[in-house]
Amino acid sequence: MMNSDKTYKNLIGGQWVESLGRKTFENINPADSNDRIGTFQQSNAEDIAAAVAAARAAFPGWKRTPSPKRAEILYRAGRLLAERKEALACDMTREMGKPLEETRGDVQEAIDMTLYMAGEGRRLFGQTTTSELPSKFCMSVRSPIGVCGLITPWNFPMAIPAWKMMPALICGNTVVIKPAEDTPLSAFNLVKILAEAGLPPGVANCLSGFGPEAGGPLASHPDVPVISFTGSTETGREVAHAGADHSKHLCLEMGGKNVIIVLEDANLDLAIDGAVWGGFGTTGQRCTASSRVVVHQDIYREFLQRFVERTRALKVGNGINPGIQVGPLINEAQLRKVEQYVEIGTKEGAKALCGAKRLTGGEYDHGWFYAPTIFSGCTPGMRICQEEIFGPVVTLIPCSNLENAIEIGNGVAYGLSSSIYTRNINNAFKAMQEMETGIFYVNAPTIGAETHLPFGGTKSTGNGHREAATTALDFYSEWKSIYIDYSDRLQRAQIDT
Repeated sequence: MMNSDKTYKNLIGGQWVESLGRKTFENINPADSNDRIGTFQQSNAEDIAAAVAAARAAFPGWKRTPSPKRAEILYRAGRLLAERKEALACDMTREMGKPLEETRGDVQEAIDMTLYMAGEGRRLFGQTTTSELPSKFCMSVRSPIGVCGLITPWNFPMAIPAWKMMPALICGNTVVIKPAEDTPLSAFNLVKILAEAGLPPGVANCLSGFGPEAGGPLASHPDVPVISFTGSTETGREVAHAGADHSKHLCLEMGGKNVIIVLEDANLDLAIDGAVWGGFGTTGQRCTASSRVVVHQDIYREFLQRFVERTRALKVGNGINPGIQVGPLINEAQLRKVEQYVEIGTKEGAKALCGAKRLTGGEYDHGWFYAPTIFSGCTPGMRICQEEIFGPVVTLIPCSNLENAIEIGNGVAYGLSSSIYTRNINNAFKAMQEMETGIFYVNAPTIGAETHLPFGGTKSTGNGHREAATTALDFYSEWKSIYIDYSDRLQRAQIDT
């Protein structure tokens, strides 16, 4: 156990300051509630207002900074992240709980996004085109928007802040970020590195705190024209309402109820590997988690038996220890939510084949651990097959053919990620076309997105925007169309020919 008496302050205008309300809260290791990571500021609306004012003041200078010069700062930050990857991953495992192997991947994703967006500093391309009139030149350019409010979740506490911050910064915006109260340290580590890399004061501001007291005022602040939110569907709807009042640019990344389809011709070993990793990686606490597995009836029994055997063998524990495959849930409330859904599933008539219990005794007594759980006897309409649980619970559903599997897969409110295991290329392409999700995998689980492809979903998962890749630039910039007439006379488009 490592206890820290360190108090972390907010970064506002390049200065580390206490909350104006003088309230704080403790950051606790979810694997060991006796391990206090540090004390963080419990920010309020006044703190948010101060951060927004600092970001507004920094915006004109940052906007005028050539994007290749902005990119040089991001390149330096990327190198610093790479140099400190192990220490950053250890911090993340302590505050978030997922195994060290996974937190290294989280930091790597932040590195990848930082370097990727740095590369865009010389590629913020517009278009040039001909005019319908003579002696006239037409082009379009990207323009930054202003202050971006970023509200990020706890499950990827450095990767997702990087997804949002780096495209915003390279486009010339300034940012105010409010990370999840369960995992503020990783976001603070990220902004510290950006400052060390040379980011001017006020360009990136970071405040810890809770949703109603800090996230809400950020989402509704009239001087924040851009809000990017990742989190629950319920909170996302509140953010959407707050943003609508001020006609803000809104990017909402919310829930998922993702499906793996396993057809009768699948490589069964590979499919089981994918179901285990997709369902129980990050303790199922991913918006892309493979929480439903639809298996062809001809192989259902064999798949079920082998999947259960593999799941029972998973090592659950403190993610800092070698060999651990599944860490704790993030907090007591999330553990209780999982317990409630397991009870709901049992009452609905599903059968828990493994897990279905909180782990106690020894190291488990001081953490929020739940045994990886598989339900069989599931039907598509059950709540455990429809609602996002965000924990180590996977439901198995039999299907009769590909068409039936696609119908089941699409029969939820969400549309984030889906996958199929098959050796039949025709079936793979048919599923790729018919699945109503923003992300689709063939012979891989529903997790594993890469930074150079768009990330996001359809239906109730989001509001149509995408994160990552060059598509993120479209959200964090506005197009300006420019017409240059060098004819030295009045020309009227659509009138003069």
